[in-house]
This record gives sequence, structure tokens and C-alpha cells, in this order.
Amino acid sequence: MELLEQMKHRRSVRQYTGEAISADALNQILLAGLFAPSGRARRPWTFIVVRDKELLQKLSVCREHGSGMLSGADCAIVVLGDTTKTDVWTEDCSIAMAHMHLMADVLGLGSCWIQCRLREAPDGRTVTEYLRELLHFPQTHQVEAILSLGVAEEHPEPHTVEELPMDQIHWEVFSEK
Repeated sequence: MELLEQMKHRRSVRQYTGEAISADALNQILLAGLFAPSGRARRPWTFIVVRDKELLQKLSVCREHGSGMLSGADCAIVVLGDTTKTDVWTEDCSIAMAHMHLMADVLGLGSCWIQCRLREAPDGRTVTEYLRELLHFPQTHQVEAILSLGVAEEHPEPHTVEELPMDQIHWEVFSEK
């Protein structure tokens, strides 16, 4: 499948069958993240792979809304940025997340991006503070996002070119249309 076709096909999946993802597939997803470009090749990301069901359950309540699918996921990849390596760690970690998100779809797996940076946990702490207590990462690292992974219960229909907001493309200068 060509890249643009793959991008049309990639959809966020929040319901999983419970079937395990193979170690090979998980490794390919992690490699896709590691191959991501980063500013000045700093690679500020760190990935924490979580497969423990009890820990996945705790991750599933790390935010007010939008993380519940982790309770049914086979695994999660928590993406951290080392803030001492670069001031563009958020952008670099986002690129790594996007690569892993696409690779999961290439492999026929379901995935969903769970935004954590600038989000609040139900107890009023930041999601980063909540996750730091669970995962024991250093103060120099901040959470960007979590990628939930699993075998998709069903895969939504691909996006179409017709639904794209083509009016958001401007040529040469910004112009009101």
C-alpha cells in the first residue's frame, strides 16, 4: 500500500479484542518510533512499554476523559520527552508517536493517541505527575502521550479526499476565501 493510501486507512481504534500483539509486531512499532526524525538528531524520546494488565488499568484513568480504552488494550507505549536534550521535545515526540501510530495500522493493529501533555488527572494533578508516580521516570522527563495498542475489534472506514478541509491550504500567502 502506498503511503498516502495508508494514511487514509489509519484511524483511531478504541476497542480491542483482547488478543495479544506479537513481540515482532510490537518491536516493529517501537523501531518505527526510533526511526523518526528529530531536531538536530537529539532523539529526546523515551518509550515505556506497558503490558501488565493491572498497570494498564491504572493508566486508563490517568486523565479525566479519553484514556479508558487502555483498560482493554493489549499494551501501551508511554512516550516521554527528555526536556534537557532540546526545547522542541514535544514536536520530536509527536513525530515518533505518529510513526508508531502509522506502523500499527500497517501491521493491521488498532491504536489510539492519548494526549497527556497539558492534561489533568482526575485527582487534580497533571497527567505527568500521575504517571511519574506509577512509572518512576525522572523529573527531567515529561509525558507527551500514550499510544494504546491492540487487535482492533473493528476498523473504521478509511478517510476520503472529499472530506478533507481543502480550504485550509493557501498558496503563496494566507488569504480569506
